[in-house]
Amino acid sequence: QVQLVESGGGLVQAGGSLRLSCAASGRTFSTYSTGWFRQAPGKEREFVAAITWSGTSTDYADSVKGRFTISRDNAKNTVYLQMISLKPEDTAVYYCAERRSAYVTRARHGYDYWGQGTQVTVSS
Repeated sequence: QVQLVESGGGLVQAGGSLRLSCAASGRTFSTYSTGWFRQAPGKEREFVAAITWSGTSTDYADSVKGRFTISRDNAKNTVYLQMISLKPEDTAVYYCAERRSAYVTRARHGYDYWGQGTQVTVSS
């Protein structure tokens, strides 16, 4: 059973930066992809970014393209989400998720494992 633990959330002013981490453990398969999603109060969970296990393919939601960067360090079993130029509308609980596939997807149902989330709050 894969366990995912997010960290790095917090309170930041608009225009600031944060780096989220997602540490994985318990993985027994070698082909997988990881995604970041977020959920604001009263809204559905939405796709933010995703990366393949090799790191060679990434995908971003239009709302974060150019501001967020997803990366991974497989030696540390960790995926990162670097966020810059944060806006109040980026405020949400951020979740990482993993799927047993070599391909990324934006679909929530395409992911098999989820973390508990980390809160990101951007003040204006």
